[in-house]
Amino acid sequence: MSPEERELLNRSVDLAEENNKMLHSMKRSMRISRIITSIYWIFIIGSAVGAYYFLQPYIDQLMEVYGNVQGTFDDIKQLGQ
Repeated sequence: MSPEERELLNRSVDLAEENNKMLHSMKRSMRISRIITSIYWIFIIGSAVGAYYFLQPYIDQLMEVYGNVQGTFDDIKQLGQ
């Protein structure tokens, strides 16, 4: 093997190792990005469920008041007929 061929082979090996490092870095970045995105969505959905859990008594009261008001209007409508 001539010195020029050996030099080209060494450069090819160096480039392959550099590409391998870059690919591993990209793969690690993608994995971290997926984990962070998953945590983000779990936090968003968990916050919504938690807010509903804490606000549920107030929502139930509002629904009851709405039903009472609707029943009152129905009674007034029946009295008018």
